[in-house]
Amino acid sequence: MAGTFELFIDEESKIRFRLVMPDGHVLAVSGQFTDKQAAAAAIAEVRECAGTGLIRDVAPPPPGIILAPAPHPRYAVRRASRRLGALGAA
Repeated sequence: MAGTFELFIDEESKIRFRLVMPDGHVLAVSGQFTDKQAAAAAIAEVRECAGTGLIRDVAPPPPGIILAPAPHPRYAVRRASRRLGALGAA
């Protein structure tokens, strides 16, 4: 079963929404909106991109773990476009 988006009024009398799992656990809370229409538009955007969103890890590694440096963004883009080209998407 899918989660539920709930609109609510925060302590500063602004509209927000939260994504709630079927068991009641809150997964996410939005920023503030001035009206319900703006919040509903943001929910539509979340619905559109959430299923295809990439994961970006910005958390520091645990102590004692040494990670390899990330590739330069220019080279990472080239590799990604090569892979897409191989699939016939580029």
